[in-house]
Amino acid sequence: MNSNNPEAKTLYDLYQLLGFGVDMIDPAVGFTIVNLKAVGFELPYRSPSFRPDYFSFLFVKDGSGQYTIDEYSFKTVPHSIYFTNPSNYRTFGWDSIEEVYLITFDEAFLKKYVSKEIFEDFPFLLTETVSPKIATDEFYNSVEKLYQQIYKEYTGESSAKYKIIGHLLAVLLYRIKEYFWNDYNPIDEGNRSSQIVKSFKRLLEKHYREVSAGKVETVFRVKDYADAQHLHPNYLSNVIKSKTGKPITVWITAKTIAEAKSLLQNTSETIKEITYRLGFSETAHFSNYFKKHTGISPVEYRKEWLEASR
Repeated sequence: MNSNNPEAKTLYDLYQLLGFGVDMIDPAVGFTIVNLKAVGFELPYRSPSFRPDYFSFLFVKDGSGQYTIDEYSFKTVPHSIYFTNPSNYRTFGWDSIEEVYLITFDEAFLKKYVSKEIFEDFPFLLTETVSPKIATDEFYNSVEKLYQQIYKEYTGESSAKYKIIGHLLAVLLYRIKEYFWNDYNPIDEGNRSSQIVKSFKRLLEKHYREVSAGKVETVFRVKDYADAQHLHPNYLSNVIKSKTGKPITVWITAKTIAEAKSLLQNTSETIKEITYRLGFSETAHFSNYFKKHTGISPVEYRKEWLEASR
């Protein structure tokens, strides 16, 4: 993939790279909702390739365009609802935008404001590639009320805005799960390689949940994830890289950072306690690791989060 493609990180980073306004996006929170009509796309618009580190829902009441993930391209049409997760490179394009809303959120936000067992409650969040779903008028109208209320809270000044948004987002996720993915099991999806990826993701989530809860004290290596599926580490690494576009070490790093953020947000544990909980031997090593992958130290991150949550 061309090195000039944005390694997109947050929506804030992506919009900065694309030259769009970011006034309404708080990069410290891990949640955004954007009215795409107000973004300033010069239509027809085609984005460069990028790779996000956030989950997203696109609600298209009236608009048309196309999203591409790897070799898969999907048309976005009125009343389509499109879900994506942190995954491979992608592009998007718009031919018309009348009413289109984009919601993005990261894992730390979900665990803080929706559910600590987020992937148990909403397993569809683990899916790799999902075609846009076309909703009936009745269902779309019901979710439109929810995302409009979320947008109202997001643009408001309530001191409890993110708690309120978390509750509304939970309702939205339950509605979407019930309507589109009530019987969905990510392990049953796709071919053998897809199943290996899903099993790895589930084990990764389960293991770090146990690490975060203090139930285990040893952080898994690549070999441990391979042993769990009776695979050679090199084979597992190759499957993960070929199916997701990211090395297995990148997935493990992303999960480590996500759990670190969650602990920094949701607990009063010291940096030293978090260091040992996540399997680091020294606080300095953990701090350097965290800063390398986020741009700020754990102390600075916690301070910014507390200030943004007030």
